[in-house]
Amino acid sequence: MLSPERAAQARARRVPGVEARAGKFPGPSLIPALNAIQARLGWLPREELEELAREARRPRYEIEGLISFYPHFRTTPPAKVALHVCHDLSCWARSGEDRIAELRARYGEDTDVEFVEVSCLGRCDVAPAASVNEHPGAMSDVDSLVTAARDKGVGEPVATPSRTDPWPNDPYPAGTGVAERYASLRALLRGELRADEIVATLSESGLRGMGGAGFPTGKKWELVAGTDDPVKYAICNADESEPGTFKDRQILADQPHLVLEGLLLGMAVVGAEQGWVFIRHEYGPEERALRAEIEALRAGGVIGPDACGSGRRLDLEIFVSPGGYILGEETALLECMEGHRGEPRNKPPFPGTYGLHGRPTLINSVETFADVPVILQRGAQWWQDQGAGESVGWKFFAVSGHVENPAVYCVPMGTTVRELIDVAGGVSGGRAVGAVQPGGASSNFIGADQLDLRLDFGTLAKAGTMLGSGALVVLAEGTDLLAASTNVLRFFRNESCGKCVPCRVGSTKAHTLLREVLDAGSPLDDARRGRVLQLEEAMRKTSICGLGQVALGPVVSVLGLDKGGAAARPQPRPEGDGGQPPR
Repeated sequence: MLSPERAAQARARRVPGVEARAGKFPGPSLIPALNAIQARLGWLPREELEELAREARRPRYEIEGLISFYPHFRTTPPAKVALHVCHDLSCWARSGEDRIAELRARYGEDTDVEFVEVSCLGRCDVAPAASVNEHPGAMSDVDSLVTAARDKGVGEPVATPSRTDPWPNDPYPAGTGVAERYASLRALLRGELRADEIVATLSESGLRGMGGAGFPTGKKWELVAGTDDPVKYAICNADESEPGTFKDRQILADQPHLVLEGLLLGMAVVGAEQGWVFIRHEYGPEERALRAEIEALRAGGVIGPDACGSGRRLDLEIFVSPGGYILGEETALLECMEGHRGEPRNKPPFPGTYGLHGRPTLINSVETFADVPVILQRGAQWWQDQGAGESVGWKFFAVSGHVENPAVYCVPMGTTVRELIDVAGGVSGGRAVGAVQPGGASSNFIGADQLDLRLDFGTLAKAGTMLGSGALVVLAEGTDLLAASTNVLRFFRNESCGKCVPCRVGSTKAHTLLREVLDAGSPLDDARRGRVLQLEEAMRKTSICGLGQVALGPVVSVLGLDKGGAAARPQPRPEGDGGQPPR
């Protein structure tokens, strides 16, 4: 009998579009082992890698190829204090560059301190954000954290719930535990609820992927359930790594039970026995909250070889990402889980038919899974009635930038941009709005004349932007929008996996051009503007995945605002439900 890996290789030869995968190492993934070594020692010594290569019977060059791709892996011993500071948009908007300069002057020459500017830490609500030895906090907390790190250590941070009352999408009373929760899962496993009824309810509700793509959830579950492969998988994509995006982090902290119930329901409906939560390594506190909930499920007999006494096996594991924004793209995520460099695959085939190890794989975002239990308990019509205007359901937004109260808010889908800014306390200092990114770093900027746009998929798409990752970043009037959009472009340039030339080269060329303009303090002349537009068109039309397709969109939208237009180019349409851009 063929092993799962060999069977996957055999399938690869029969599925059109995956021929290039035939030469890849079949697994199992060495990334969990590398994570474990680094967690134990703080880095990856050569002798440990040689031992791993011998034990796993894998060539050293394969291991080195992994280490060189993923930014979390270290090949040199760490300093006593690892001070990482975020330089992306939400932190930049709140004087991050000034705070970074101050911290660099204080710690840059300190031999005990490794000072590194990094991409978004997912803590935009306390921007400007930093972390010390992976303990997250505001830059204002750095001195105390560094002092602690020099002494006995910073300790193990814990996920902090943001409220005592349940969020509007939580059907369970506050204070309940595993025994009182997971009602829809128990009903399904007892035969009181059929899989096709769940799919029909989700379809009728209008629930769509909340990770950025907006693909109909019921349809996705139906497609995966309809495949005839005897082995299927399910994955919750918790790798939100886009500047301004931290809603999934708060959902994981406040309601891990809903995320896991939604994932388990998806597994049971499509016929998967094994599921994973794929989580970014910066979310250590939230990872621990998930592990505690999974252990409680296992102890309560909800998961395991006889889930809820049904005779069915349902099991969950957590896969910790070794770093890289690109892993939010669903096929790059799959490559990582299979133990390869996280480079997106060409599509089709899509993960629903050819996913992890060549098997049909259901992938949804944290928020998507978390919305499933309440829909099944209260009905499709209830969910539809929660939206504003013609929209349906509730929507979580991470609001940051120039607002009085940066935080996660749950509002009816279809709430206007203006209303959400008001919920967040308005623009800080009583200033006027200059521009807004309504859907995270990959969404096009809109101007102050568009604040009455409803925050839903269709309305924002018609306006030349998108709902995206549910991250609303507000910039006050007077902010240098070209500098802000260039900051966003730097993020995409740094996070490009490098697989395709348009993204790798185009983002670098455009950033260099814009940085020269900003450093010189000169206006963007027509020749350079034309060059930027040419690069954007080439990247949008020829990049393999959503990162390259949207990288220059924010810049071009700002150029459109300068000329009085809403946007100079249409927003590319997402194709997956991956947790960030069109993914």
